[in-house]
Amino acid sequence: MADMTTGNTSRADANRRRILDVALAELLRDPDASMDQIARAAGVVRRTVYGHFPSREALISTLTDEAVEALTKADKVAREGVADPAEALVRSVLAMWAAADRYRLLVALAQRTVTVQGIRERLAPLRADKVRLLQRCLDEGVFSSPLPAPALAYAQEQMLFGVMEAVNDGLIPAQEAGRAATVTLLAASGMPVRAAGDLVATVSARP
Repeated sequence: MADMTTGNTSRADANRRRILDVALAELLRDPDASMDQIARAAGVVRRTVYGHFPSREALISTLTDEAVEALTKADKVAREGVADPAEALVRSVLAMWAAADRYRLLVALAQRTVTVQGIRERLAPLRADKVRLLQRCLDEGVFSSPLPAPALAYAQEQMLFGVMEAVNDGLIPAQEAGRAATVTLLAASGMPVRAAGDLVATVSARP
């Protein structure tokens, strides 16, 4: 009986994971995708989707939470053991950019389903770490900005969203966007463009 229960749970978990993965792809393709569309794409009946997620809003909320979790993990791993604040920031941005689909999802949902305020609230812990890192950059003279660290963190966050929108609109190739976005963030924070480009190139070349 226990084995049967475990098997049913495993199948349910697998179905839930498949629904989330397919929903991410469908919502990136069409942010207005319905539960019916997601069910068909996942190869399940509508009732199965609703069995895991009682509403479209609940499904999107779960995807948004997963997106923020993925970005937070990428940021933490990238900065671990890095003492220099500028290098830590570069590694963080490049690592989070590697989770590009998650960024694209947040951009799309911010425009349609999830409020901008809701996404800001979810990003608050990640932003708090960024504020501390930016403050170090300002204190050590790496950056020279008229904005205080908390405002600079908001500005950088929105800039990343903006660059991703530019990728979505075909204004910049996706393969170039990560480095370009990182250099842009550094330059907007007061670092000379050439120095920013050299730093991003150096960090990108390291393991």
